[in-house]
Amino acid sequence: MKRVLFLVIFLKSFVGFAQENYGISSQKDRLRQYSGQWVSAINPSTDSVAEYPEIKMSSLTNFDNHSLTVEVLQKENTNKYNPILHEIIGYDTSTKSIFAAGHNAKGAFFTGKGIFSSENHWTMQDKDLNGNKTMKVDFNFQNYTDVILEGFDTNEKSLWKTRYIKNNPKDKNIGIQLVSVHKEMLKNPEQTLIQLGRMGYSYVETFVYKDGGFYGQSPMQFRAMVEKAGLKFLGSMTFFDPEDKNDDAAINAWWNKTIQDHKIAGVEYLSTSNSKLKGIKTIKELQEYCNYYNKVGKLCKKNGLKFVYHNHADEFLKVKGVTIYDYFLQNTNPDYVYFQSDLYWMHRGGVNPIDYFKTYPNRFISWHVKDYKELGESGKIYFKDIFNYQKIAGVQYILAEVEDYNFPPLYSVDLAWEYIYYELLK
Repeated sequence: MKRVLFLVIFLKSFVGFAQENYGISSQKDRLRQYSGQWVSAINPSTDSVAEYPEIKMSSLTNFDNHSLTVEVLQKENTNKYNPILHEIIGYDTSTKSIFAAGHNAKGAFFTGKGIFSSENHWTMQDKDLNGNKTMKVDFNFQNYTDVILEGFDTNEKSLWKTRYIKNNPKDKNIGIQLVSVHKEMLKNPEQTLIQLGRMGYSYVETFVYKDGGFYGQSPMQFRAMVEKAGLKFLGSMTFFDPEDKNDDAAINAWWNKTIQDHKIAGVEYLSTSNSKLKGIKTIKELQEYCNYYNKVGKLCKKNGLKFVYHNHADEFLKVKGVTIYDYFLQNTNPDYVYFQSDLYWMHRGGVNPIDYFKTYPNRFISWHVKDYKELGESGKIYFKDIFNYQKIAGVQYILAEVEDYNFPPLYSVDLAWEYIYYELLK
């Protein structure tokens, strides 16, 4: 079975690069914007990238994100790339500045010292090992995936100018739930999707299906926008909970229209959740939901889609001594209903997700990987242990959420991709 790993980042609020309530205050955190894989644009005035860009740059974090190891490669006529610069850049706690040391392909060594004057502007002054100033480099971040570099001599004359575009790898098939960047999607969906694609995301999942479309666009229009950004529209959270679970006419009418819209959009699955579980008092009500989910799942399967149930914490409440989540797992048809485990909400619900993966193997098509803060920061959820159970659980898609965060959402989204890619999917 092809393993497709999907990432969702869920944040409470969002604004763009100039965040209203959240900023990047420390030099160390600002420097981390420079982490990742980058390629040069065709020229500094455009963010377009050639098939074989002139420059490739790798900038990887070290020592709890205190420093970056940088390697720059230049294209030869044969479209092969040779290293032209090695460098380590980090925040020095003694001098409270950004410090660099490196050398070029000719063996000339240098040091550099600088500072971020704002979240998006960084200046470094380079010196040779005799202490002589050689070059000043300005870094101007256009956004989290686009930075312009310009070098100046000691007389402030421009020597060169390069634009780097982030180009993180997609080989681990990580995706993102667009609730993470909801306000940016409302403001400028095209540019937001482009940034997400550059960060290394492969797929998107939505939660905004309404009036037959997404973010005010038709299924075909939205699909085209997603694909233009180098992404795939993989899944959609949808919400319809009829009072009468036996009203097949209403159920079929709503879901058949929804399914057809999503087929046009090209998704692989539809998911849903339940906000009414605290009001359930009888086993009969639980069974009515199971019957309903089976109906919807059967409709989806008939039309070539999958139907997925997503949990929160209320699923771990009990009705007549029976845990709701267990009842759903035991009384829905595995051929029609898949489960998407939200690891954070399972933790909040007081259960160990690994126990569920062992007890109900192959029932969990996807996970929501979410923490109390940025992914991996709280120390409360042992993601690395849980990730050992992907195969047992039956996971095809991994979705991670960040429900609370300390930084602007696009910055947190980038950090989450790094955590999943480098820490959990080794």
